[in-house]
Amino acid sequence: MKTDPIAAQEQRTGWLLVTPALLLLLLVYGYPILRSFWLSLFTKNLGTQLQPVFSGLNNYGRMMGDGRFWHSLWNTVIFTSVSVALELVLGIAIALILNQTFKGRGIVRTIAILPWALPTALIGLVWAWMFNDQFGVWNDILLRLGIIEDGINWLGYPTTAMMAVIAADVWKTTPFISILLLAGLQSIPQDLYEAHALDGATPWQSFK
Repeated sequence: MKTDPIAAQEQRTGWLLVTPALLLLLLVYGYPILRSFWLSLFTKNLGTQLQPVFSGLNNYGRMMGDGRFWHSLWNTVIFTSVSVALELVLGIAIALILNQTFKGRGIVRTIAILPWALPTALIGLVWAWMFNDQFGVWNDILLRLGIIEDGINWLGYPTTAMMAVIAADVWKTTPFISILLLAGLQSIPQDLYEAHALDGATPWQSFK
């Protein structure tokens, strides 16, 4: 089977254009990971001026025997599984809505992506204020609706703190997921949807 020279040239050009970005990402993400792993092989008392002592994998052995590590790992599993599931479901729903043709669609798409475009540090401060037990907006809304009688210390208890962090992450990341899914939906020719409609397919069947 002969290789199309034009396609091969386009592929080489594509790799040539992408390689600088890949190398930059490797440097930005790879070096800190390798550096952190190297530092984890040493024992250092931050309260003294003594030089770090190489301890190999002993630090990992102590970590595996620490109950706090397993508790943190379990919290990470809960946070990741719940937030990813919610982001995927909401992302699909938003992508399907934004894929429809309606007046002002461009403006709506721009507004939808704003949470993801905002700085993470700023979003963290805003959501921490919103969940504040003294003057947070969530307590104010729930009190006005009569759902609660006293303000909830959202960030003061493990369960409610996890809920607050998940809510902030879902609000931040869902727009990015929806844009990725929207790009995939827009790559599907409109003729396929029209053919399904002529065949009597329901919207759910067309989606599948």
